[in-house]
Amino acid sequence: MNTPIQTSSKSELKAKSVRPQKNSSYAWLSLLSLLVFFLLWYTVVHFEIISKTLLASPTEVITTFWSKLSNRAPDGATLGTHFKTSLTLALTGYISAVVIGVPLGLLMGWYKKVDDIVKPIFEVIRPIPPIAWIPLAILWFGIGLPAKAFIIWLSAFVPSVINSYAGIKLTEPVLINVARTFGATNWETFLRIGVPSALPMVFTGLRLSLSSAWMTLVAAELLAATEGLGYMIQMGRTLSRPDVIIVGMLTIGFTGAIMAYVLERFEGKLAPWRRS
Repeated sequence: MNTPIQTSSKSELKAKSVRPQKNSSYAWLSLLSLLVFFLLWYTVVHFEIISKTLLASPTEVITTFWSKLSNRAPDGATLGTHFKTSLTLALTGYISAVVIGVPLGLLMGWYKKVDDIVKPIFEVIRPIPPIAWIPLAILWFGIGLPAKAFIIWLSAFVPSVINSYAGIKLTEPVLINVARTFGATNWETFLRIGVPSALPMVFTGLRLSLSSAWMTLVAAELLAATEGLGYMIQMGRTLSRPDVIIVGMLTIGFTGAIMAYVLERFEGKLAPWRRS
């Protein structure tokens, strides 16, 4: 009687001991891929396979990064100032898009009347690139923060709606029928069955929206900007400074990666079944 229990416990212990080894091996592979990437980058620039006027070396980028933390040259502001301006702009457009887009997508997917009213308008607006709205944004809001945030809002709004809509449409009919059998109203079924079921797709939409928001940032900061990472990149292009351009690009990339990681952790708290 005791033998199966002992065998089971041994297999579980073995599985637990294997997982850390696999995770550590994956971590080493990730570090190795990064090292190979930076080595190739350094080699290509050092041996002038690509001219230094077109691509800065990793060492030059690091030097420029440390310099920009306190030096306003050559674009008129420190890296911290650019980062603060861009982060405020990106979060303003992104959060407002999520606050409106996610509930709208959920309601469209659950209530047919809402879908019939909103979907035709949404399908007309959805294919229009956010950049195409820049002239109207200037007419409506001027050239300040509201106009730039509106462009980012448009780019983040569409993925939020689409993924929330698709997520709640995938709710298991069996779960809906069980809830209604036990006397739950349509609204209660929506909140307790539909929304939790849609959470994995909702968070996918949040990550896609975040990516779209940062991608649109550079275009949004073309609107008479004097600060921001997008402006810094544009000035680097104007001044033929690839090191400044890459510093701006990497700052956007690392910031987006950190925000995506925070979203992933938040998803693990709200939808632990997705993580498992």
